[in-house]
Amino acid sequence: MRIKSLNGVIATAATGLMLGLAGCGSTPLPPDLGCGVPGGLCAPLEPNTSARPAEPPPPAPAPSSETRTVPVELYPDERGPQAQTGPSGTARIALLLPLESPGLGQAAQAVRAGFLAGHERDRAGIEVNVIASGDSPESTLQTYARAAAENDIVVGPLARSSVAAIIAANAVTKPTVALNHPQIDRPLPPQLLVVGLSLEEEARQVADWAAQEHPSGRALVLGGKAAWQQRAAGAFSARWTRLGHNNAAVELPIQDGYVDANALSELRSRLEIDRPELLFAALDAGALRQVRSALGTSLPTYAISAANPGRAPGLSVPELDGVRLVDLPWTIQPDHPGVMVYPRPVDTDSLDMQRLYALGIDAFQVARTLVQRPGAGFEIDGVTGRLSVRRDNGAWTLRRDEAAAVYRDGIGYEAVTGKSTIGQ
Repeated sequence: MRIKSLNGVIATAATGLMLGLAGCGSTPLPPDLGCGVPGGLCAPLEPNTSARPAEPPPPAPAPSSETRTVPVELYPDERGPQAQTGPSGTARIALLLPLESPGLGQAAQAVRAGFLAGHERDRAGIEVNVIASGDSPESTLQTYARAAAENDIVVGPLARSSVAAIIAANAVTKPTVALNHPQIDRPLPPQLLVVGLSLEEEARQVADWAAQEHPSGRALVLGGKAAWQQRAAGAFSARWTRLGHNNAAVELPIQDGYVDANALSELRSRLEIDRPELLFAALDAGALRQVRSALGTSLPTYAISAANPGRAPGLSVPELDGVRLVDLPWTIQPDHPGVMVYPRPVDTDSLDMQRLYALGIDAFQVARTLVQRPGAGFEIDGVTGRLSVRRDNGAWTLRRDEAAAVYRDGIGYEAVTGKSTIGQ
């Protein structure tokens, strides 16, 4: 099912996010979302914008009984996990996004579109209030306070720095579903649940998968100097070692999407002498394409979602044939009934924007379930993966198991038996 527009929410400029040659990957999202990784998976704390600070919003009006109908908590009180239903039986969810930000607005619009698509399908008892926040953590704090005063649950913020800001300011006074992982060294507030995508979790899932297929395997980990590549490589290596396996690592020089030819020649010579059983590539699709062109395609290769070349019409990437990767069901299982129930925007081919749209869908489903089952853990077969929400030692956690597939040039993706996350 496809639609031409969801209120114009995903701009056609999204196609500018795609790489040229190297032809298959995604270019960096704004640093407060992505460092070049789908979904904003490795950002610094400071936003990459030059927008003027947003004017402070007017003081929030005191909530009234007419507008607040379903008080909801993310943890059980002495009476147990029982929600109190007000006169209208409607829960109010605020969606807090930097919709007008020059740097983050496009990503925010994609999340908004997915969230509203989720609401359109399961809207009974839920009212969604979309609230535009500013770029800076300061303006986000002001807008968050107003959203929390007027709604039962807040979904957002989107930028890592803004999520960190509301935590540092002890501003989380209502159940909050954060859309990104804060980079802070302190416990999360008891009413905050993080649902953002994580490349480190992808890398750990790939390590588990590779260990199942190569129980005594020795891995060669390939990456680059980019922060997201080092984080993905580090997460894979740590899990691989924990599973009792050995690995070596090679950092490839990559400039403007091109892997240094001399480095590839040296790597090829190394593998002729000391061949590992498998490769893990913390690389985007363009860089991995070049590596496989130089090394051949016979060595089993595992990768994260950044290596997904997509399914653009006429796209042929024979160098990636046989690559095993994990990604969102939304991206690699588009024909699954659990994915097809939601409309697909047709005004972007960017995998980054598609993943953020999917994140919006699942963020709505998580918020909706928290309304329906306050205080209780739950599982959702979502379009970003199988989501398991638990409460442990006073803190909420979410585990996302993504879908696994083998890339087949000319076909797309071959789901791996036992690895699909939807409908199990």
